[in-house]
Amino acid sequence: MIHRFFDTFRLWLAPQRLRAEGRTPDYRFSLANERTFLAWIRTALALVAGGIAVDQFLTGMSWGARTAIALALLAGGGLCALRAVNHWVRCERAMRRGEDLPASRFPVLLSLATAVAALVVVSSVVLDRVT
Repeated sequence: MIHRFFDTFRLWLAPQRLRAEGRTPDYRFSLANERTFLAWIRTALALVAGGIAVDQFLTGMSWGARTAIALALLAGGGLCALRAVNHWVRCERAMRRGEDLPASRFPVLLSLATAVAALVVVSSVVLDRVT
């Protein structure tokens, strides 16, 4: 398992090594994979921006709640960026090998975490307004 992780990690840093894997897929599929990667990066940037916004603009909220929400969003953005490159490499490798594309639970986890973060922000804002 560790060996497989390092093999994949090496592909993150040297994607030209993918050319040694199987056959070159139809370029449209590679470009679609790249567009998906860029969508994940946009999501990561939005989470980072949200974390910064929570920290800078929700100053009426208690310091602990504001910091916790900001850190969760920032960590989510970092995780999403790492997941983006990992998913891109895994999909590109699968296409070159003629394998099924890898399944992922990450979109569900990201959706649930975003919903929870939104509920925490809403409840914190409402509770701060009430007290």
